[in-house]
Amino acid sequence: MGAIEVSHLSKHYGDVVAVDDLSFEVEEGEIFGYLGPNGAGKTTTIRALLGFQTPTAGGATLLGHDIADERALREAKARIGYLPATPSFDENVTGEVYLDFHASLKGDDRRDELLAMFTPPLDRKISTYSTGNKQMLGIVQTFMHDPDLVIMDEPTAGLDPIKQERFNEFLRAERDRGTTVLFSSHILGEVRRVCDRVGVIRNGTLVALEDVGTLLERGGKLVRVHTADPLDAADLDFDGVVDLERAGNEARFTFTGDYNDLVALLAAYDVVDLDIEEPPLEDVFMHFYGEEEDA
Repeated sequence: MGAIEVSHLSKHYGDVVAVDDLSFEVEEGEIFGYLGPNGAGKTTTIRALLGFQTPTAGGATLLGHDIADERALREAKARIGYLPATPSFDENVTGEVYLDFHASLKGDDRRDELLAMFTPPLDRKISTYSTGNKQMLGIVQTFMHDPDLVIMDEPTAGLDPIKQERFNEFLRAERDRGTTVLFSSHILGEVRRVCDRVGVIRNGTLVALEDVGTLLERGGKLVRVHTADPLDAADLDFDGVVDLERAGNEARFTFTGDYNDLVALLAAYDVVDLDIEEPPLEDVFMHFYGEEEDA
């Protein structure tokens, strides 16, 4: 059984469909990225999994516990760390008082270790914290009881680049310890660096579920070819060539077809220079959204 198993989960608000018939599994000891732009349904999914919202249909299990069973879900939550997209704090208390309160509820075996990496000013009231300090306080709270499963919604929001990279390194180390992590994000660069697998959600529907390497393969390669004589658009009009741009003797395009076909095509021309490289993950992501999402 996976750490998270989602089965035909749907959440509707009247005529508005937030998530629709979602089914996926997060395996134990992996980092799973849940991807999509704001409004795609990521937060709704997480809130339903944790019992904050009741699904319209379908269900799920967390660590083998049915989320529809209140007692079972409470038992599961003792082994889960959760960081919402906008953590809520009593801003009239200090960071230390806040962590002490959470320690009284669930323990804090790793508090000191985490505070050595993430350094919110514990002696100050939370009302004086910057966004980054609040996020670091939330990260410490999420992991300090050494959970088996961690669920986070946009976890690096507000962190500076150094702290973001430190957090990514920390996540990779947690995975190596056996911790299962699900986090939602629309920042695709961090997904490339830390995730084992990803699910892509579009308008409440899961449109891709695969490992990061396969996702990149589906996005094709960026090709730049310089020929002795200019290439006409008709010369490159075959399956797999998309987003073609030409300037003089140079052509640029994304290629998603069979590379043997590409090599055979270019062999008919006097090729001066040829570059083939992996596209940015953002470009891969747009293959799932395209013009509709741009609009």
